[in-house]
Amino acid sequence: MNYDSAQHQRRSIRLDEFDYSSPGAYFVTILVRDRQCLLGEVTPDGVMCLNELGQAMRTEWQALPRRFAHLGLDQFVIMPNHLHGLIVPQAADICDIGDRHVR
Repeated sequence: MNYDSAQHQRRSIRLDEFDYSSPGAYFVTILVRDRQCLLGEVTPDGVMCLNELGQAMRTEWQALPRRFAHLGLDQFVIMPNHLHGLIVPQAADICDIGDRHVR
């Protein structure tokens, strides 16, 4: 299934007036490109079995607080083609994100 921008138009759910640098918990979803099931599979009894790529995604997700000192993680789940997780910024200090800074 290829991504069709005319068919898959997503509306931003970001709140215009909300300060996303403020402390709180944020729910994030990370999708695999074209929604391909590349991270593993769900067994008939409902257990998610991560493959090598899914295990790498778990490792990288859990390493985020080491890369970004003010980032905490809460619960997360990896599915065959996406990850859902809660991130919890620990302070409103400036955090480096690549080549830009976010307050």
